[in-house]
Amino acid sequence: MPFVTHAGARLYWRRDGDPALPPLVLVNSLGTDHCLWDPVMPRLVDFFHVIRMDMRGHGASDAPAAEYTVELLARDVLAVADAAGLETFDCCGISLGGMIGQWIGLNAGERLRRLVLCNTTGRADPAPQVTRIATVKAQGMAAVIDTVLGRFFTDRFRARGTAHLHSVAQTVLALDPAGYAGCCAAVRDHDLLAQLSAIDVPTTVVVGRHDLSTPPAMGEAIAAAIPGARLVELDCAHIPHSEDPPAFVAMLMTALEPQRAQAEPLPGAHLASGALPAGVAPVTGVGAHATLVEQYQRGIARRKQALGEAYVTARVEKADPFTAEFQNMITRWAWQDVWTRPVFDDRTRRLIVLAITSSLARWEEFRLHAKAGLDRELSPTELKELLQQAAIYAGVPTAVSGFKMASELLAEREAARKA
Repeated sequence: MPFVTHAGARLYWRRDGDPALPPLVLVNSLGTDHCLWDPVMPRLVDFFHVIRMDMRGHGASDAPAAEYTVELLARDVLAVADAAGLETFDCCGISLGGMIGQWIGLNAGERLRRLVLCNTTGRADPAPQVTRIATVKAQGMAAVIDTVLGRFFTDRFRARGTAHLHSVAQTVLALDPAGYAGCCAAVRDHDLLAQLSAIDVPTTVVVGRHDLSTPPAMGEAIAAAIPGARLVELDCAHIPHSEDPPAFVAMLMTALEPQRAQAEPLPGAHLASGALPAGVAPVTGVGAHATLVEQYQRGIARRKQALGEAYVTARVEKADPFTAEFQNMITRWAWQDVWTRPVFDDRTRRLIVLAITSSLARWEEFRLHAKAGLDRELSPTELKELLQQAAIYAGVPTAVSGFKMASELLAEREAARKA
């Protein structure tokens, strides 16, 4: 387990994903550990090298019996970033994590590429934290668990009783009251609102429509104070990613604009140099920095990732003056515009494609995606289950054809394994 010692506390941290991807540091709310981010991690690691930590007083980190400050907690985050070898990074913080993000933006802005401040405030009301500190010191964490969960999540989410909800509850109950109280003191004393105009980092501020702890007006004040800050409202309470992980991930992709595709040459002699053809302007709107050439480059890399290097290379090499523009178009539309959207992971997207292509008897595409899926993210059991569903909703003849093709693919894989 990676630990770093800073200012008298041993801090637990971890890294996930490809170190070659853009680094993203996630900073938790009061009362949670690094596992808070589990609902969105499967998608984030597709785009980022993710660094998570347990702030002092939480999880596997030490819990010195003292009152902490936001500055101390922010310097802990920078110590973890140093231990991870990060010169610059994106930072996303929730609640107390957003307060920490504000301090870093003001005092170490050169370390940040982009900043996301979620469900937080620039100036805290000290009274609730004074009460909470006294309560946990006298009665322990069980005395505040109902209040904490009632603030974290909407009634509708708590009624679902998800595994994530129970995990968060158990994390709160397991906290050292002294460490929790130390972080409560940091929240109690937080007051940076008047200084936020000095933040010179591209910033997105997220508010929760049903947030009782940091109501939308608090986030709106932060967004108004930071030059050029973007304000986003999500349909959540205090923890924005738990109730609708896809919406949170989509917001984060827009805020941070990660790029995971690598450059590839365009098909067709007139575009092979990477120059735009006469009369073609750069794309505007979402991702306005991307030209048609750049869109193609990202699309072809994504296409290879999803369908296989050999297959895509062969198709590109077959492009001629008659088909090159079509190949360019479908690469941009399908692979840059759709297959790079962040909401579905590749397994889910592949199952959707297989369901549609089998239902419409698009067997060439079905075979292509079934083979690629079995080579990458799908198991034979999942493919079988999809075809069982197809038998009910698209008809038995569809399933018969699908099972025949899938069986052929599995036989080919077994023969290749034995060869």
